[in-house]
Amino acid sequence: MNTTKISRRGFLAASAAMAASTACPRMAFAQTAPLSLSAATRVLDIGGRAATVYGLTNAAGGQGLILDPGQRFRVDLTNSLDVETIIHWHGQLPPNVQDGVPNLPQPLLKTGEMRSFDFAPNPGTHWMHSHVPVQEMSLLAAPLIVRTAEDVAADRQEVVMFLHDFSFRPAEEVLAEITGGMAGHDMAAMGKPAPAKKDAMAGMDMSGMDMSGMDMSGGMAGMAMDLNDFNFDAYLANDRTLSDPEVIPVEAGGRIRLRVVNAAAATAFWIDTGAAPARLVAVDGHAIVPLPGTRFGMAMAQRLDIEIDLPGAGAFPVLALREGAREQTGIILASSGAEVKRIAGMAEAEAPAFDTDMAQELRLQAANPLAARKVDRTQMIMLAGSMQPYVWTIDGQTWDSHIPVTAVSGQRVELMFHNMSMMGHPMHLHGHVFQVVNINGRAVNGAMRDTIYVPPMAQVTVALDAGEAARWMLHCHHMPHLSTGMMTEFAVSA
Repeated sequence: MNTTKISRRGFLAASAAMAASTACPRMAFAQTAPLSLSAATRVLDIGGRAATVYGLTNAAGGQGLILDPGQRFRVDLTNSLDVETIIHWHGQLPPNVQDGVPNLPQPLLKTGEMRSFDFAPNPGTHWMHSHVPVQEMSLLAAPLIVRTAEDVAADRQEVVMFLHDFSFRPAEEVLAEITGGMAGHDMAAMGKPAPAKKDAMAGMDMSGMDMSGMDMSGGMAGMAMDLNDFNFDAYLANDRTLSDPEVIPVEAGGRIRLRVVNAAAATAFWIDTGAAPARLVAVDGHAIVPLPGTRFGMAMAQRLDIEIDLPGAGAFPVLALREGAREQTGIILASSGAEVKRIAGMAEAEAPAFDTDMAQELRLQAANPLAARKVDRTQMIMLAGSMQPYVWTIDGQTWDSHIPVTAVSGQRVELMFHNMSMMGHPMHLHGHVFQVVNINGRAVNGAMRDTIYVPPMAQVTVALDAGEAARWMLHCHHMPHLSTGMMTEFAVSA
């Protein structure tokens, strides 16, 4: 008797339609016309309640974009909202004019306006979001996945898990409550030139100073860390809660590449694969030396690529646990016929704080590190702020009085982030990829990233090669911190 065993690749092709809601529609290799993307409203069912939120809708009606190897980012973005907006392509390195920051240099898109983008994209797991904080808090964000030839050839299924924190209250109201009314909601003045003044700490050029002997560990002894500013109404994975999670068809015993994006406004998560053995293979879209485990943490705006080898048939929840709390969300990977059990939205115990000792970051090693070369410029960047009044600063300044961090195009630059506050800060630099090279005084061959989490009282140094001569944003990706001014610019001159 002849029996036919379907190959894993055949299974993946057969199940592609079933998984379309998770893996946003892929665009054809032979792209001729630009892809269309619309900033628009949409309605979600969250815990049985209808919620009108924002989104970035593609031509197929799904959220976000998946590009094939070698495909250009040729996109026509239309603003279908009743407010002005602008979209940042997080993790991409477009020309500065296409970076998507209000008035730096392009203005916000007016209602009904269309704007075209065209650049060669960075491969990996990335995302796109409004650069107006209240809009990002209203879920104006979506996946942006750029696949490699290796991804296409690999014998594995790709799954995206996109995380949000959500409130039924208007984002303006939530932000005002968190910040005590200190936030600038529209950030329309973002593009104004920086003042020329200096203060004692800002712009400190530390070239030639040896910081390697500094031990910042233990600096938090006896001090209380502030974790979560706000209890959101729901925590979402692919727009759903655990009361009605997305169940993704998988092959028994198959291999999964799980692409996780933390698009939350103010929540760090632990990603827990439970009974399924896993390994972390990339962060922020950049390959690392594979790190085995079943639980990996991520701050706001960071991404994790996790390879999972399913141990057989069954249902395998992948949970996102809110740091310092019991709330959880997630998706379920289920083989054909598997019993899918209900999972509570509240865990039995609180998840720990995320990476306060940087133990996870210390274990990450870039698969393709920066080429070794002499450092031309080193600069310390002081992160500070307080809960009362709710104001967060870089080098003692908010955006209104910010002092640029400067470099010359082509220079090897080291930026040392020194967090003197009791909240962690996910620091994101536009237009550049950097390597983590020192953590609390310890030299490392760390991960390549675009967003680095700096815990309270910690010190992290990143190295980069200064790119296009332009004004690039450098800011905390905790939306209430950004809204109260925790932003400066990386001003690159020719």
